Formats: sequence, C-alpha cells, structure tokens
Amino acid sequence: MSEHTVKFTNVTKKYLGRMALNNVSFDLPRGKITALVGPNGSGKSTILKLAAGLVHPTQGSVTVLGKTANRRIAGEVAYLSESDFLYPFFTVEETLKFNAGLFADFDLQKAKEILSFMDLEPDKKVKHLSKGNRGRLKIVLALSRRAPLILMDEPLSGLDPMVRDSIIKSMISHLDLQGQTVLMSTHEVAEVEPVLDLVISINEGKITCIEDVENIREQHGLSLVDWMKEALAK
Repeated sequence: MSEHTVKFTNVTKKYLGRMALNNVSFDLPRGKITALVGPNGSGKSTILKLAAGLVHPTQGSVTVLGKTANRRIAGEVAYLSESDFLYPFFTVEETLKFNAGLFADFDLQKAKEILSFMDLEPDKKVKHLSKGNRGRLKIVLALSRRAPLILMDEPLSGLDPMVRDSIIKSMISHLDLQGQTVLMSTHEVAEVEPVLDLVISINEGKITCIEDVENIREQHGLSLVDWMKEALAK
C-alpha cells in the first residue's frame, strides 16, 4: 500500500487551452491536514477535482493510495465541493440517509452526532436553510464518511465568523487522523492555522512553496498569513 495518500507527478491541466495547472508535483503523507492557499483562479479547486478523480490531467499523473485518480475511487474519497450539490426538496435527515445509501462508508450515527453539534434541525428542508447552514450540512456529509481521503473546497465559505472556530474544532474531533488525510482549500487561513500540519502555496497554476506549518512558526517566526504573503510574492 502506498505511503502517500495523494501524489501529483508533473501534472498539467488545461481547460479549452487555458492553463489551470502547470507541471505540479507534490505528495501528501497519511494522517495530515493540509491547506491549499492562494488567490482566486490559482488552481486550488482544480487540484481538488483532480484528486477526487472528477477531472483528468492533460499531462502527468494523479494517484490516490497508489491508484490512478478517476471516478472509480469515489468510495475512497469524500469530496466537499464549493458549489451547492444538495437536493433542495430533501429534509436534512433525508439528505443524510440519501448519502448513507450512496456510500458504504457513510456513518449515519456519526452524522447524527455531528448534526446535533452543528445545531441543524433534522426535519428542516434544505431549501429553507441559510447559506451558512447549508455549508454546515456539507461539512457533516464529508466528516461522516470513513474515506481515507477527505477533500474540502472552501469548507468555511459562507459560515458566520463567530462560529468558525467551534466548527473547525468539531471537524478535528470527528476526524480519524490515524486513517484519514485532509486536503482543503481555504481563504480563512488564520482560522484554520491551529489545526494544519502542512500548507501548499499556489499561484497562477504553479506551486510556490510547500511547508510544514510548525516550521513556519518556529524557524521563520511568522504567522501563516504573513508567510503566505511572502510565498505568494515569490
């Protein structure tokens, strides 16, 4: 079994001739929480879609647990998209049961526990949820999977800043970092810094830096936000 959860090797991705990623290589060790940081349009979402097997590289290779990333790896990847993929006519509880039917590794009991923490009403229809509460529900769906790889595209987007800290703590408490690896894109860098192991800085489709978050603080003497500003300026 591969020691790396995700491995990108010389990956280039083009959309209709537009360069989204340019010769990107990195690998993620198991059991780590990694953030993709960079400006809008830098390639963060493309990396997540490639790792989820939803799109394919124009050149290079992407593997998850040693397997080529494609739609057949859906059972090993939990993917939280930034776009709204929820069915509006389902209730919250029906949404959980629907996902339990889709994924064999979906833990319905765990989902109900996280739902309670997120203060979501099970019988409320998705179409009546605020943007923030739909965001909470999407987090519940991702964290309720026992998949070895969890991908999150801007998981804190639309959430009230007052609750982000508690939701981040909930995310960590419901992860099994002995067996799960997390890769997330985020603009809320300061909020997620305390839980991160690694950070990948990307700009204009190229990785500018990969760094251990603890090293950033101890060796560089910088907060993650200040380090990111320097990394993106390179």
